[in-house]
Amino acid sequence: MDGNLSANDISHIVDADRAHVWHHLTQHKPFETGEPRIIIEGKGMRVWDQKGKEYLDGVSGGVWTVNVGYGRESIANVVRDQLIKMPYFSGSAGSVPGALFAEKLISKMPGMTRVYQTNSGSEANEKAFKMVRQISHKNHGGKKYKILYRDRDYHGSTLATMSAGGQDERNAQYGPFAPGFVRVPHCMEYRAQWNLTGEAYAEASVKAIEEVILAEGAETIGSLCLEPVTAGGGVIPAPEGYWPRIQELCRKYDILLHIDEVVCGVGRTGTEWFGYQHYGIEPDFVTMAKGVASGYAAIACCVTNERVFDMFKDNSDDPMSYFRDISTFGGCTAGPAAALECMRIIEDEGLLANTAKMGERMMGNLQALSESHAVIGDVRGLGLFVGAELVTDRTSKEPASEKQIAQVVAECGAMGVIIGATNRSVPGFNNTLCFSPALISTADDIDNITETVGKALGKVFG
Repeated sequence: MDGNLSANDISHIVDADRAHVWHHLTQHKPFETGEPRIIIEGKGMRVWDQKGKEYLDGVSGGVWTVNVGYGRESIANVVRDQLIKMPYFSGSAGSVPGALFAEKLISKMPGMTRVYQTNSGSEANEKAFKMVRQISHKNHGGKKYKILYRDRDYHGSTLATMSAGGQDERNAQYGPFAPGFVRVPHCMEYRAQWNLTGEAYAEASVKAIEEVILAEGAETIGSLCLEPVTAGGGVIPAPEGYWPRIQELCRKYDILLHIDEVVCGVGRTGTEWFGYQHYGIEPDFVTMAKGVASGYAAIACCVTNERVFDMFKDNSDDPMSYFRDISTFGGCTAGPAAALECMRIIEDEGLLANTAKMGERMMGNLQALSESHAVIGDVRGLGLFVGAELVTDRTSKEPASEKQIAQVVAECGAMGVIIGATNRSVPGFNNTLCFSPALISTADDIDNITETVGKALGKVFG
């Protein structure tokens, strides 16, 4: 831990935090008698808090973000150099790192051509929603404006993205929401809506979406927004055969396909740069954020194909025809500079292959744990994006309580390993442990995380 901070420094920081900082996703009442946790330093896969306690970070900064690990001097250096030369200019003009990053990113995304830089995943998704609405007005008399979203999926914390939010507890008390957003059923086979499995279940899941389209009127549906692997709703990969059918459905009804890669993008799923690329589909929008610069700078992107882009430059005589939008901090140059260096690190260190290998190890370890811990009902994921759903009974699949899940997370933390869990998301089903360690994970790191989970399960469930 940073030896430059004295005990007095730490005490002052804790007092200032307790008095003035409003933490994310946190009930602050306990801080009236206890201390908030402050992370002082990070290196590789490890972080240290204000008490000097070391943790192995199994969730990449708490929310699936620090893909290449902590303490990367090369990223800090390129950001510093860029900030000295040119820190910012409105996105109405270009920048050197912005152009080079867009070129590099598009080289990893066959079929996609244009990068719109923003500052957060929520904002990137809102840009896609706005594009869909403007396309509707320009080409369909304003009628093809509705946006379909999936139960359990999450697309952000703004009011528009919450309107497309499939997690009812995240949305509770924040309505009313924007009109024109329509929910479709989830595709989670473990919590199947139909007594089917595999391809048959995938077919039924897509047919259920088609039924919504027909009920709403296909002429009113502008886009379908989906996560390639549902994240906070339970780490849910789609069943085999789901994605090709989704592609066919969108083409059948002329619906734009929006893939939200805010969590899955830039290597998290292993082997491929993006989650959707595992399935051979061709989206119209791909949004991304967290892993783009691994948290070293704020950057998110809404990437489109040329078909979408062309609809915003077809009539230069019309003053309303272009995309009349701006993102203030989308003009920051630190983001693309850091993102370029992150991509170099992923390539040079072979992190896509490592992610696939370590992901298989983590899945295998958790499945082995399930043999001695009946509370593990299901293990699922893709790459280093893994979930373990806990149940009180494997036959009934009765969910473990959110309080028990929190106890498991706390026990792991006490043993020096930070893991995640679904929380305040799906009523009655916040029962999945979440794992997203950095793409640099070693076999020892993975084994440490899963062994600690096993010990925590023993303490909480016996």
